[in-house]
Amino acid sequence: MGWETFTYFAAVSMLLSLAGGVTAMAAPRRAAVSLSLSWAGVAVLGAFVAGMWVSLGRPPMRTMGETRLWYSLFVMAAGAMVYGRWRYRWLLLFTTVLSSVFCFINIFRPEIHDRTLVPALQSPFFIPHVTVYMFAYGILACAFLLAVAALVRRGHDYLESVDNLVYIGTGLLFTGMLTGSIWAKQAWGDFWDWDPKETWAAMTAAAYLAYIHLRLTRSSRSRWLYVAVVVGFLLLQMCWYGYKYLPSSAESLHLYNVAQ
Repeated sequence: MGWETFTYFAAVSMLLSLAGGVTAMAAPRRAAVSLSLSWAGVAVLGAFVAGMWVSLGRPPMRTMGETRLWYSLFVMAAGAMVYGRWRYRWLLLFTTVLSSVFCFINIFRPEIHDRTLVPALQSPFFIPHVTVYMFAYGILACAFLLAVAALVRRGHDYLESVDNLVYIGTGLLFTGMLTGSIWAKQAWGDFWDWDPKETWAAMTAAAYLAYIHLRLTRSSRSRWLYVAVVVGFLLLQMCWYGYKYLPSSAESLHLYNVAQ
């Protein structure tokens, strides 16, 4: 399954997920229908990712376009899970839109997807590192949307939901950092090198740990807790792709050129 078929799979996936989000907003009592449509959208996009994996003969995790695929998939799945648990109808729609944005970026800015996998990415720990991290990104994106909604819509309390999402997302982040450090040891000889990406990863983890500390000690008002979640998510974007636009990125080990 080549990249040329992505537009068709993405279109079907986005339409199904959008139908699920719209149904959730328009017909609150039809939650089962909304969830079925949303999970069908996840399944279609997941089928493309699996097919591309088989077609390339390697995990589609090398380029930014390929990681956007995983992010679109996991954001959509996270939105469906959160809706299934807490019935935040607007969140299901927002995660669908967010997932669609990254699908559209991949449609209009396709990248070259070949079978080459540089030696640094051939570790068995690379696959769990990326998948766990991208799932964490999806979960924490939902926490971010809830935090923004709480800051904008005064009087709405989402702390219980944000707590659960941040706990899960942070656990996944640290699992991703652990598998990533083992992969780094195999690829470059060190568990941690304070590479620009690794530095932003440490800052991101510190931000979410700060939220957990403030929450457990109850030493801060809910508004500042929501701000901490927003800051953590912004740092997460720097860790994922933002660091590449900084001068220090030229020295990063995480620019996976074929010649590397």
